[in-house]
Amino acid sequence: MTQTLYGAQPMNPLKIGILSDTHLTRPTETFKKIVAACFHDTEIILHAGDLTDPAILTVFPGKEVHAVYGNMCSALACQHLPPHKQITVGGFTIGLIHRAGNTYDFEQRLIEIFPEADCIVYGHTHRPVCHRLGGVLYINPGSFTGTGQAGTGGTFAILEVGETLQGRIYQIQARGCNEMTEQK
Repeated sequence: MTQTLYGAQPMNPLKIGILSDTHLTRPTETFKKIVAACFHDTEIILHAGDLTDPAILTVFPGKEVHAVYGNMCSALACQHLPPHKQITVGGFTIGLIHRAGNTYDFEQRLIEIFPEADCIVYGHTHRPVCHRLGGVLYINPGSFTGTGQAGTGGTFAILEVGETLQGRIYQIQARGCNEMTEQK
């Protein structure tokens, strides 16, 4: 599925909020507050699966939301969301998927699914990633609700779309959202 959102390059970079692996059956008050703090200046939201229930997507009022289902999603989510999706923003093609296959080392297979992609967003591993491989920007925002090893805090990503694509991974902490790594 391809959808064009914006045809021309924006003057100021357009910010896209990216999250995955929320693993919630309903949006809690804490989740709503963290979402509001982390994505307040984004126009588009990409959820890379394992949102568990579509009700999670209701916490993004006024934003364009794109989501795919993951392996831990409810039957309702699987019925209403695609397994993968491709969108175009500012002339760049972005692929959105939860996982490709049953292993945790599937990045190389993603380009087969999205051969024209400038950026591929995926989830599943709970490990945040933001790097380029063969000219393609790969982003895994990690687990937004911090379900990683040793109880680590949640992570998410921001993708800026301007003349180029720039991604950054952020760590969710008690006092706000702090940048972890940067990829330009």
